[in-house]
Amino acid sequence: MMTKDDVALLILTAKKAAGLTWTGIADSLSLSPVFTHSACVGMNAFPQAKAEALVALLGLPDEAVGVLAESPSKVFAQTVPTDPCIYRFYEIVGVYGPTLKALIHEEFGDGIMSAIDFEMSVTRQANPKGDRVKVEMSGKYLQYNVW
Repeated sequence: MMTKDDVALLILTAKKAAGLTWTGIADSLSLSPVFTHSACVGMNAFPQAKAEALVALLGLPDEAVGVLAESPSKVFAQTVPTDPCIYRFYEIVGVYGPTLKALIHEEFGDGIMSAIDFEMSVTRQANPKGDRVKVEMSGKYLQYNVW
């Protein structure tokens, strides 16, 4: 029985062998690169038809379709990654998390930004001091329940 980790490894191997990019794969599925990568590494579920299309595109075993379409169990039991690109996002949340919460609360009321009804884009922004990484996130506002 294949796991999400097994399928992620198959996808990464097939992607590299075929010389594909995440944007190219996403475009072929008519999905965003952010969602495509997240689902490919097991953090989101593909709709059945998209899972079938991805399996066909990458020549993966048929068993991968069911795994890709299955909703994940998101377990964040890992320590803060040492990869500097990923670590910086943890640092941003550590430094600005309370600020983001305060500003969301001030603008919307007591609640959160959904990570399920969520969109994100990563683009390059030219800057004379050196190109900048621009990350835009948008999630549906969810008001906390009042008990």
